[in-house]
Amino acid sequence: MIPFAGNLVLAGVWAAALGEFSLTNLVAGFGLGFAILAIAPQQSSERYSRKVLRSVEFAAFFIGQLVIASFRVTADIVTPAQRARPGIVAVPLDAETDIEITMLANVISLTPGSISLDVSADRRTLFVHVMFLDDVATCRREIKDGFERRILELLR
Repeated sequence: MIPFAGNLVLAGVWAAALGEFSLTNLVAGFGLGFAILAIAPQQSSERYSRKVLRSVEFAAFFIGQLVIASFRVTADIVTPAQRARPGIVAVPLDAETDIEITMLANVISLTPGSISLDVSADRRTLFVHVMFLDDVATCRREIKDGFERRILELLR
């Protein structure tokens, strides 16, 4: 059985055992099912456990970046001094597949103060407009070590 499907079944069984199919019971059942599958000796369960943990790590990182960027953009808007230094950065890509490139472009665009503009014809470079460009090399490194690395860990 696919571990995710098994996890969903275990969540449903948990909620049924408690007698109420509420969101709280389903989430608790999903967590309990994940713990059961994490200690199961199957190799597919180990891979599934790593993917779930990476998903949680990525979500936490993205939410953190979203909060930081939101405060930075908000502070620039509400203060009289303009700190914005917009620019376009060419980011070389390690991402190869359509889903990897699309996910990277989307999380960049969802982060306030940045937007993905285009991907080069050879799909090796992503062009990103940023609102606060202090140093091109630092900006590239933050995108590659932050978003791209985590996306590749999650999807590969």
